[in-house]
Amino acid sequence: MGSGAVEQWDVVVIGSGAGGMTAAVALANAGKRVLVLEQHYLPGGWTHTFSLEGHRFSPGVHYLGGLEEGGDMRAILEGIGVGGDMEFYELNPDGYDHVIAGDQRFDIPKGFENFKQRLCERFPNERRGIERYFSYMRRIDDEMSSSSRIRPPLASLKALLLTPRLALTGLRPISDRIAKYVSDPFLVTILESRSGDHGVSPARVPAAVHIGIDSHYWEGGWYPKGGGGAFPKALARRLKSQGGQIRLRTMVEGVLIEESSSSRKAVGVRLADGTEIPADLVLSNADPHVTYRELVGDEHLSGGLLRRLDGVEYSGSCLSLFMATDLDLAAMGLDSGNYWICERSDVDAVYRYAEEQLDLGAAGPFPGGFLTVTTLKDPSKMKDGIHTMEAFAFVSHSAFSQWAGSRTDQREEGYERLKEILTGRMLDMLEPVVPGLRDNLLLCDLGTPLTNQYYVNSHMGNLYGTAKTARQVGPSSFPIRTEIVGLFHCGASTTSHGVLGVMHSGLLAAKKMLGVQIRDLLVHSDEGSVTIH
Repeated sequence: MGSGAVEQWDVVVIGSGAGGMTAAVALANAGKRVLVLEQHYLPGGWTHTFSLEGHRFSPGVHYLGGLEEGGDMRAILEGIGVGGDMEFYELNPDGYDHVIAGDQRFDIPKGFENFKQRLCERFPNERRGIERYFSYMRRIDDEMSSSSRIRPPLASLKALLLTPRLALTGLRPISDRIAKYVSDPFLVTILESRSGDHGVSPARVPAAVHIGIDSHYWEGGWYPKGGGGAFPKALARRLKSQGGQIRLRTMVEGVLIEESSSSRKAVGVRLADGTEIPADLVLSNADPHVTYRELVGDEHLSGGLLRRLDGVEYSGSCLSLFMATDLDLAAMGLDSGNYWICERSDVDAVYRYAEEQLDLGAAGPFPGGFLTVTTLKDPSKMKDGIHTMEAFAFVSHSAFSQWAGSRTDQREEGYERLKEILTGRMLDMLEPVVPGLRDNLLLCDLGTPLTNQYYVNSHMGNLYGTAKTARQVGPSSFPIRTEIVGLFHCGASTTSHGVLGVMHSGLLAAKKMLGVQIRDLLVHSDEGSVTIH
């Protein structure tokens, strides 16, 4: 570009999360000139991978569904032309999720019928209820999937109107639906355990959301070779090959708005250094608070949208513990499956603890959390017999609000002392599953909600965008096409969350920008198929 020339792009994408990058690739595939701007020094949003003392960690990607033949995740990856650049390891098919409550354990196997049969064998007195609940889940899943193979739950008002069971019961809490069929506390815990995949307590999350997540994994779980960072790596490569660009360490300060008597139109973005980049269309992959309140500004928003933003409930945040150990974890019986840990058979207690903002500095283990051994998921990460592990526990951002907005090196000693206490409490939670862990750690580093907010730019460190409650999903989620002409929105607060959900939102954004159907975007499978190990 010559000296003094002004950059001009067809589309500027704010944020390089999986949703924004999927849209960018789909648009570039269609011949659009696309620029992606990312404030972090690593691309990927929640799918990024980072290094600590030579060990690599992926804070937001722990397993994926839909990679079986004909699966929805595979269809998207191969359809937009990145399948040939991605490899996945299948998690233990005999137990890709392990549920632990006190001294009880259950391994969830691959396959809908296998899962049901194993539950019936473990809880013979509950067989009839188990069979009825699985039949109910199947019917809800069929109704949600009736119009498209690739579609997140509750995507449209039309879906609710055309699907009677979904309309009658889909928005009711999953805990009520499960209690209708079964009563054994540990059985209920097993069926509620994957609430961590949407971050809302079973007493509040709509049945359709919970079942939509559950069904995503009925055919098993997979983990990307190289960790979550395999996603931005493959997507960025495809974007660049199609003439697009991605720029890191580039903070967007605002969306340029052109006002007229009849409308407001997005015409580009302004960077933190004052540079203005014109564009025909702008796509924000940031959450609603960042998109509307920080990048657009209240002065450009309607009264209705401002009131809606004032009432938004964001999903909870978490503590993230990144570890390396020289323990022989495989010999100790651990495997590639995930470990959902509860102190007792009460999944709601895990969420009540976070929501009630109890004293985090108190003694004792957290009431529940999640553990994954990434070197058993991805053997290529194993070096010199050292395993890497990641563990998570839900907490509220408010417990850390006194340090919000401060730099890491500016936080008082109280923050570091609290982190030490919290690390100890998380290890207390993990030691029954991994005996001796505390005394065999080569690395142990804790991230807090402030870490999430800083690196991923998630409002209040939220994990899943808006909280997936009945009043904030489906037709009540934030729209892809915003009230500002030329400004589009994708990500976890729109159609759905999780890697598949946000990739689907990116496809929907590209669809609306181009005026085509999603099937028209998924035509590049000749570029190669994903590799499954």
